[in-house]
Amino acid sequence: MSISPGFGFTVNQVHRYDPYKNFKFLVRWDNRIVAGVSKVGALKRTTEVVEHRQGGASNMTFKSPGQSKYEPITLERGVTHDHEFEKWASQVWRFRAGLGMESALKGFRKDIRIEVLNEAGQIVLAYNIYRCWVSEYQALPELDASANAIAIETLTLQHEGWERDLAVTEPTEETFDPPT
Repeated sequence: MSISPGFGFTVNQVHRYDPYKNFKFLVRWDNRIVAGVSKVGALKRTTEVVEHRQGGASNMTFKSPGQSKYEPITLERGVTHDHEFEKWASQVWRFRAGLGMESALKGFRKDIRIEVLNEAGQIVLAYNIYRCWVSEYQALPELDASANAIAIETLTLQHEGWERDLAVTEPTEETFDPPT
């Protein structure tokens, strides 16, 4: 552990002291950047607590981890002529399909990747989210003639877990040298 003057301490030898910002990121699926995503919901995992007692220690409760579950992730972006959100959502339910053909479940799951960028546009963190599928699709928000807002479409994704890509390491950031 090293002590950094005036900044507290760092556990590992890192070169950056400021936390990364949450406004510069990319979302990818099918190995392509998804255009215009303006908001990504939090990645959250919860593990249930299983409480139990032992016969010889009846005045004490012990706790163990139980089942874990991953919360759904939402993606938001401004409504455009790009059909990627709608095409993916339509694999789970197609309105004009014939009776019994409403779902096209072949390929309805996708792995997605969320990349967090630093101010210089370098990838600093990446998370892979596995076997995602669309459980909710909002094509248009409530429309209001007296409002001054952007029309947003939303996907809610169910998934089977996520993990950080540890191959993404801290980049060497650009520095500013003042003119002499």
